[in-house]
This record gives sequence, structure tokens and C-alpha cells, in this order.
Amino acid sequence: MANKAIIMTKVRQILRYYTQGKSKLQISSLTSTARNTVKRYIKKYEEGKLTPEEISKMTDHELEQCFAEPMQPQFNNRLADLLKLMPVIEKQLKRKGNTLQKVWQEYKKTHPEGYEMSQFYAYYMQYCKGSNTTMHIDHKAGDKMYIDYAGDKLQIVDVTTGEVTKVEVFAAILGCSQLLYVEAVRSQKKEDFILACENALHYFGGVPLAIVPDNLRAAVTKSSRYEPIVNETFADFAEHYGTVVLPTRAYRPKDKALVEGAVKIIYRRIYEPLLDQTFNSLTTLNIAVRIALEGHNNAPFKGRDYSRRQQFNELEKSTLKPLPNFRYELKQHTSATVMKNGHVCLGIDKHYYTVPFQFIGRKIKILYTATQVEIFYHYECIARHQRSQKRYQYTTVTEHLASANRYLTDWTPEKFIRDGANIHADVATFIKSVLEKKQHPEQAYKSCSGIIHLNRKVGSERLANACRRAQHFGVFNYPIIVMILEKNLDLLTLEEQIQAVESIEMPEHKNIRGNTYYE
Repeated sequence: MANKAIIMTKVRQILRYYTQGKSKLQISSLTSTARNTVKRYIKKYEEGKLTPEEISKMTDHELEQCFAEPMQPQFNNRLADLLKLMPVIEKQLKRKGNTLQKVWQEYKKTHPEGYEMSQFYAYYMQYCKGSNTTMHIDHKAGDKMYIDYAGDKLQIVDVTTGEVTKVEVFAAILGCSQLLYVEAVRSQKKEDFILACENALHYFGGVPLAIVPDNLRAAVTKSSRYEPIVNETFADFAEHYGTVVLPTRAYRPKDKALVEGAVKIIYRRIYEPLLDQTFNSLTTLNIAVRIALEGHNNAPFKGRDYSRRQQFNELEKSTLKPLPNFRYELKQHTSATVMKNGHVCLGIDKHYYTVPFQFIGRKIKILYTATQVEIFYHYECIARHQRSQKRYQYTTVTEHLASANRYLTDWTPEKFIRDGANIHADVATFIKSVLEKKQHPEQAYKSCSGIIHLNRKVGSERLANACRRAQHFGVFNYPIIVMILEKNLDLLTLEEQIQAVESIEMPEHKNIRGNTYYE
């Protein structure tokens, strides 16, 4: 019966007593180990010509490799042929639908005298352990892209003030080829996170079937073991690129072991070359990161004669789905209630957009990008406009308005003229002018409502005076009435007000050409 392996702690004891000059019998007694076992380990120690210092620096795993019994195969030529095929077998297993059993069946067709299934499996598993690769054979080509942030940050230094700003480091890795993408970003906020994900997809030149993020807030609104809620904007980004989001379980780092390992690689391969350099902008930092990244992706795997880039080009590139024609445009969202004039206000711009009159009084959702505004009611898009950032202005689609259906709302031109007449005839006249100056009456309803409500604050006499002054100067809107009242111009006579306006000096400005420019 073969000698049973012993733990490495006991091997260290045997070798320590031997170097101290103790006999084999004494060592056997002190370590409670059979004499033949002691002899065997001492013989290997002498054959290996190792020193005590070398032994002390070895890990238990390295020590075991030195003293392990080598496998003595019955057919050396057959094993040698199989070992030559191992890199090819490993690549075949990364293709979708391939299993070790199918690969073995193909192997037996071309090598009828080859190993049976159990031995084939055993030699392949031994090969995988010896290669020291972190890749798992379940990672199929084009299947998943794992994303995460490195724990340690990089920094940029302001060239004028010397202020140091810490920046996040984003990492994305493809499961099959282990091709890595790294980028420094300002923060982990949604905007920076989605842009980094998009840059990763464009770096890879295609889209995997799924993106696997950690449970960070920019990706997951609410984590769950069974059904996490993906951030709405990130889900929209994934839909734009034709992929899905599969968040990992909370506090389960093994779910994303590949990217966790990639982060450790980033510290060694990318952080280390940058330690002695100073960067004054995110752009220059990312240029240096990209140089180090390319060196890593083009370097051969440990124990292999091919790199991540070569493996990607051979196995994974063709399996990725094509990129869409246009990049994703980040969408923000907000809620609002449709006003009685048939418009909704996008608060960030203070601009008003129409919706169909049937939705007056309804609560709606607004999705907006840098160029477009979409308005939804119960997930149905009811209006779409080009975004305008002109404050307090209106974007109107005539078909949306309720001018021909005024029974749907109590806001009508007649109502506001009538309410103005109840205050004073001059107020009614001014409101009529406000309505006439707009292309569509509904655009003036909010201004008219504001003017009528000023009556409660300043009284009918002051409001009538303010309307009379604004009418004289030919300005017809709500802000002019507010300005007149705030500056108490309504309390002056018309002559005094004209003098006050004329006394205002125009400020000097370098763009004013002067009265001789057009001569």
C-alpha cells in the first residue's frame, strides 16, 4: 500500500530536525511518523538540493509541489499527446453549448486508443489546477460582462492650485476571454457610471448577452436575493444596447469573482506604473491607464502561449452582438401635473410643453435628454417635443390644445376677461391684449391667472394702475406687472414714470458699436 501523504507542517518539522543533526529514528519518534516516511522526505530533500532558507520561504502549496509523488502514467506517449491537446480543449469548452463530454467524444474519434472518460476528466482537471488560471469553464463566449469599481482610487492634481482630487476607477471584464477595460471617472454617480459602461462596450466592439454589476446605487435601486430592482435609467441603457442587467446577490463576492480578481490585477498592472507620475486632468490620466491596460491585455496568460486579446479575437469577438448606430443619450425623469392650459412645466428649464387636452389635470411622467422631451401617462407616450431651454416660454402643438373643446376646462379667454372686468376695466383690457399677443390662447392662461391673483396681494386700484402703465408701454405679460408693482411705478403719474424710465443710464459694454458704426 502506498505511503499516505502527511501535512506540510509535519514535513517542515521533519526537515528542521534533520538539519539540526537528529537521527531518522529520533525524528520518527519526535514527529510520530513512520521511519520509512521520514526516510522518503529526507531523500527528496537531499535530491532537491534545497536549503533551510529556501524551505522557510516556501508556502505550503509550493512545498507540497516539491515533495508530491509524481504521477507515473502507464502510457507516457498517450499522455503526452493528450497534454498537447489541452490548450485546444480549454478553448473548445468556452464555446457555447460545448461540454467536457462532447469534447471527450471528439477526442475518442480522432484518438481511438486514447483515454476513457474518467481518466480524460481527471487529466483535464489536473491541467486546470496546474495552469493557475482564474477563468472558469462555465464562462461562455459573448455571455456576460462583469463590472465593478476598484476600492482604491487614483488622483489628479490641479496645475494651478495644487488641489488633489480623488477619482474612481471603473473596471469591466468579459467572462470568456478575460479581456479587461479600465477607466478613471469622476464619481460613481449614474451619469459617470453609464458613460463608463458604454465606453467599455465600444472598447470591446460589441454587446454581450448580459451585464453583471454589483449592487451599487447607480445600477440597482433595491437589492434582493431573488428579484433586485434595476435602476430605471440603467435598465433603459441596457435596452438601448439590446442586453440585460443581472445584478449579483448582495454580500456574495463569489458571484463576481472574475471582476474581483480583475481589480487585484489592476492594482499590480495599472496602478503600479502610475505611482511615480502626476496627472493634471482626467484625460491625461486615462491615456496612461490605457497604455498600461493594453500591455496587460496583450501579455500572455500565465502558463499559456496566447494573450487575452488573442483569445478575444479568436473566441469572443464574433459572438458579441453589434453596437447600435447611435450612442445612448442619458435620460432624466421627473413628474408633473398637466395644467388647465394643457401644458406641463419642465422645472429644470422653466419651459412649458403641450400634451393632448384629454390629460388636463392628470399626473404625468417626463423623460428628457439633452435634445428631446417625452411625456408619458401610464407608460404610454402621449407627447414628444424637441427640448428648449428658453425660460418661461411655450412649445405648443396646435392639435394638443383644447380651444375647440373648452367645456373640458373652466380656463377660457372669456373667463379671464370677465374676471379682469370684475376688478377694473383697465385690467380686462390688458388681459385681452395678453391673450391676443399669443399664437394660441392657452399659452396666455397661466399669465392671465397670475395677473388676476395679484388683486389679492395689492388691491384693485394698484393692479389697474399697473395694467394701465404696461398697456401704455406696449408690454403684455405677467412679469411686467410684477416689476411695476415691486418698484412702485404704479404710484407715479405717467409723466413721472416716463422721466424715471428715461433717467436710466445704459451701461457701457464693449460690444456696443456706437452711433457712427452705420454711417
